[in-house]
Amino acid sequence: MVVPNNMDALEWLRKHLEEDGSDLLAEMVRAFAERLMGAEVEAICNAGYGEVTSDRLNSRNGYRSRELDTRVGTIELAIPKLRHDSYYPGWLLEPRRRAERALTQVVAECYVRGVSTRRVEGLVKTLGIEHLSKSQVSRMAKDLDAEVAAFRNRPLDAGPYTYVWLDAMVQKVREAGRIQNVAVVIATAVDNDGHREVLGLDVITTEDGAGWLAFLRGLVARGLNGTALVVSDAHVGLVDAVSSTLGSTWQRCRTHFMRNLLTRVPKSTQGLVATLVRSIFEQPDSEQVWAQHARVVEQLQEKFPEAAVLLADAGPDVLAFTGFPKEHWRQIWSNNPQERLNRELRRRTDVVGIFPNRDAVVRLVGAVLAEQHDEWAVCRRYMAVEHLARARMTVIAGDAEEVTQAELAEVS
Repeated sequence: MVVPNNMDALEWLRKHLEEDGSDLLAEMVRAFAERLMGAEVEAICNAGYGEVTSDRLNSRNGYRSRELDTRVGTIELAIPKLRHDSYYPGWLLEPRRRAERALTQVVAECYVRGVSTRRVEGLVKTLGIEHLSKSQVSRMAKDLDAEVAAFRNRPLDAGPYTYVWLDAMVQKVREAGRIQNVAVVIATAVDNDGHREVLGLDVITTEDGAGWLAFLRGLVARGLNGTALVVSDAHVGLVDAVSSTLGSTWQRCRTHFMRNLLTRVPKSTQGLVATLVRSIFEQPDSEQVWAQHARVVEQLQEKFPEAAVLLADAGPDVLAFTGFPKEHWRQIWSNNPQERLNRELRRRTDVVGIFPNRDAVVRLVGAVLAEQHDEWAVCRRYMAVEHLARARMTVIAGDAEEVTQAELAEVS
């Protein structure tokens, strides 16, 4: 165990300058950190080391060693222990935010495995990592992996989850000596109290029906229930997976659908067509939304028959939101809430570029999502509880506008 050096500072410096092979800088960092910890413990105890006074509030009880990765390598610190309560040097050893720790570890792993670019090598040094070994990377990742695993496998006990958003983002991973694309599938929802929640994530080889089915079955096994509406893009096999696992209505994201629709018309008229389609969503109630949808289909029929057919066929999916309370329309008619989360994820993953393996993807994305989940838990409600009760009655009674106060009380 390392014990604090109490000799005169000048004598200590001369001793290490004279010794061959001593890592002077690392020793200086260690000694400085331990002197600061000693001063902090003296303030807590209200007495110096070995000092006997009537005003003493606590006393020391030995040391515990702790390795710390620094810019000058790994140093071993002797952290003072107290006889009563505990002491932890938060000013020095307080863990960084999960996402920042994950980013450091994933970049370091890329560096060690030789899959980094010059940019990543520069980032490794910027993050304060000069000397790094595979054993250090493994040790760095161990605690964080446990946190992310606990987050991914936690019970989903805040249901019913009336609305669920699903999306996927592509990441590059080195597998079998080749760079492969994998899909990171993510689910978010609104819980029974009106707060947003990250339900889970997974990494699948291809974004197909089998991958979505396995992901949704895992969510159901953890407690996902009471879902009335799922919002997503038209991913391959997703609609069937939602139907077989959740049995809920599917809302096709209007933003993604608009992009698909505009590919059916000339570029010079895309602005006009987009304005026409947006008018459908600006109506005050569900009846007028459907009436405007029919009018727009009719207007497009003459000059843009392909677009008209696509809009007509997609009506039940794109306008599924009309069966739910109007207060929720802007949140549930597209996947935009999920897209904002994806932008934050890409901001972190773009730093890495190519991940060394799938575990590294889960580590970084999982850490970012866990932080976002914690922030949502303390933010104001995303949806009002009474409006969520009306949404649940939409499924039970089939008409959100005619729910009585007694029914609201019963559901909530």
